[in-house]
Amino acid sequence: MDLKQLEYFVRVAELGSFTRAAIELDVAQPALSRQVRLLEVELRQTLLVRNGRGAVPTEAGKLLLDHGRGILHQVERAREDLGRLRGGLAGRVALGLPSSVARAMTVPLTRAFREALPEARLSISEGLSSALQEGLTSGRLDIVVLYNAQPSRELDLMPLLEEELVLVRARPPGLHEDPPAGPVTLAEVARLPLVIPTRGNAVRMYVEAEMADIGCRPNVVLEIDGVSAILDLVLDGAGCAILSRNALLHTPRPSAYVVQRIGEQPLTIRLSLATSLQRPATPVQKAALDLIRQTAPRTVAHA
Repeated sequence: MDLKQLEYFVRVAELGSFTRAAIELDVAQPALSRQVRLLEVELRQTLLVRNGRGAVPTEAGKLLLDHGRGILHQVERAREDLGRLRGGLAGRVALGLPSSVARAMTVPLTRAFREALPEARLSISEGLSSALQEGLTSGRLDIVVLYNAQPSRELDLMPLLEEELVLVRARPPGLHEDPPAGPVTLAEVARLPLVIPTRGNAVRMYVEAEMADIGCRPNVVLEIDGVSAILDLVLDGAGCAILSRNALLHTPRPSAYVVQRIGEQPLTIRLSLATSLQRPATPVQKAALDLIRQTAPRTVAHA
């Protein structure tokens, strides 16, 4: 059995699409399809049912998927063990970060990774918590940082930190300093016009739950996913936003915004590190987890 064919099959089965798998693997789709078909011919089994929506594993395919994940994991472990003989951990770590966290962590974490694990490779993807969790489940990502993650049979969750959420407004013309007013209550925030991510976003769902606890609901004027787009709309006068303090990092004009604490006690949301219980972490992934735990408290603004 050819390892490349097995890797191609596993990726198609996990992503449910030849097109997505070809993009992920950086190979031409006809070549990918041909290699998977050769594997089916060798095993004399139909492994995938192709339809207009993608590709679904057959019973034989599901069986091979379970074995294939284990085989590829063992191959990666073997590469890492051999890499240690050269004096360091080797292998690839695919990390997923929410956009606001990525703004704060990417540069310092990449620097720390290069120094501590020069033989290893780090790949960082940004996205919403729901997309990051899907990437972890499918095997596209090895480690993800999630907002307000809930316990699951598929996830191994480790607390990382509590991140503060704040109200972000456009600074009025001529105002050069933050207003002296104290924190704004959550009930007051609920009455403001809000530019907020779509439902399914972990921060939005958390804010809605907190408002529901006090008998309120957000006054949503615009729904849009993406920190940069939300900040642009706030600056354009579309409304206010509820974001983490880290969302304002590296913005071209941070002084253009007014930031206010929500509540007398900070409104915080939990950040967790997550790995898959279906694929035990390799040594290089465990080393990366330690680096993330060390880097996050120093770089991510938290309560």
